[in-house]
Amino acid sequence: MATALRPRTLILFAGDILFFALSLWLSLTLRALELPESHFLWLHVAPFALLFAVWTLVFFIAGLYESRSILLARRALSGTLLVAQTLNITLAALFFFFIPLFEIAPKTLLIIYLPVSFLLVLFWRVMLFPPLVGQRPEAAILVGGGVEMEELCVAMNVAHRAPARVAEVLPPATPELSRAIVGAMERHRARAVIADFDDERVAQALPQIYNLLSAGVRFFDAHTLYEEAFGRISLSRLNTAWLARNISGSVHQLYDTLKRMMDILIALPVAILSLVLYPFVIAAIKLDDGGEAIILLPRIGEGGAVFNLYKFRSLSGNDKGQYGLGGSTKLHVTRMGRFIRSSRLDEIPQLWNVLKGDLSLIGPRPETPTLVGVYEENIPYYGIRHLIKPGVSGWAQLYHHGDPHGTTDVEETRKKLSYDLYYLKHRSLLLDVTIALKTIRRVLLRGNA
Repeated sequence: MATALRPRTLILFAGDILFFALSLWLSLTLRALELPESHFLWLHVAPFALLFAVWTLVFFIAGLYESRSILLARRALSGTLLVAQTLNITLAALFFFFIPLFEIAPKTLLIIYLPVSFLLVLFWRVMLFPPLVGQRPEAAILVGGGVEMEELCVAMNVAHRAPARVAEVLPPATPELSRAIVGAMERHRARAVIADFDDERVAQALPQIYNLLSAGVRFFDAHTLYEEAFGRISLSRLNTAWLARNISGSVHQLYDTLKRMMDILIALPVAILSLVLYPFVIAAIKLDDGGEAIILLPRIGEGGAVFNLYKFRSLSGNDKGQYGLGGSTKLHVTRMGRFIRSSRLDEIPQLWNVLKGDLSLIGPRPETPTLVGVYEENIPYYGIRHLIKPGVSGWAQLYHHGDPHGTTDVEETRKKLSYDLYYLKHRSLLLDVTIALKTIRRVLLRGNA
């Protein structure tokens, strides 16, 4: 089931392109109140074909091609789609204004195109796409227990586009588990079993029911589905064996080299160009409270080494993170600090950390030595996140919205670790590009990913 989510993305992508084109034809028809002539239609096809490629990239950044989008409620889908398509039309207007290479200037057309394309693409995604890919939710039996399995069950049953609904949950301690699975499948006419294969009791029961494969019953790993749906690792399955199988540095040697090259190629010109902003930001901080503008903050980097992180000061001072369990910083955000934090200007000096090799552009959030000591004592395997360089932005920074700032929070940090582990397991240049694009979107919209 988890792997079944990926091929459908290609169908979804192709359908979006088709309905972009259909929207163009219909908008031209509505604008002239008659069918467009072929030569007039082809005048629009070439420039709009370029725009379609950009628009699908915007959809990608908006998360409209992610497997986790199956968890969006229909209202959330329409809202995300409307924002994305409004941005697309804005980009189209700028495109035709700054690149006047074509024989058209479709101002009125773009106004018509926005509602037409929004309604048609929404119709495609909500009404046509699900039955096209056989997306009528099928009944499934979930065999597993624990908080994460409960989260998965709820998500599958409330998601408007989930490929299956959990008809019954069987705890691993169920007597005669294999017989109970068969009975549950017969009661609900289920054709899928979502099982926690890491539970020894479940693993022992499966050999007795694998003959169901010949009857067309499909088996799916519950933790793999959880990982794909939520974008984080099930911490309940975390042990040394899992780490050995999934978190290996040797297989990423080429990727690490290419990533370092990309860090330098991107950070160097941006760091140089950003120097133009330094006098203004420094002057504003000085005028605000007279304190130092650029501060050094100790952070834990790759391999557990301590380095100094450069930042524009946004707090009333620099306590260097010297607070422990249950504590919090006594500092407060300054007036200027609120602005440079919301605009992410405070993080610009970190580009020099990237060039020095302390940071990468993408990676886990760097943490203070004091807090790392607390978390390593209270969160198993927390130190594994230091296997790679921390980053200016990262997967957890995008998707974990309960990150504690200026205080200690073991439970939220434990949850954040599940996102860091997801990145460690799946890290690649494609994932890094995805995170970078989503970070740009978040900065521009000042919202969550």
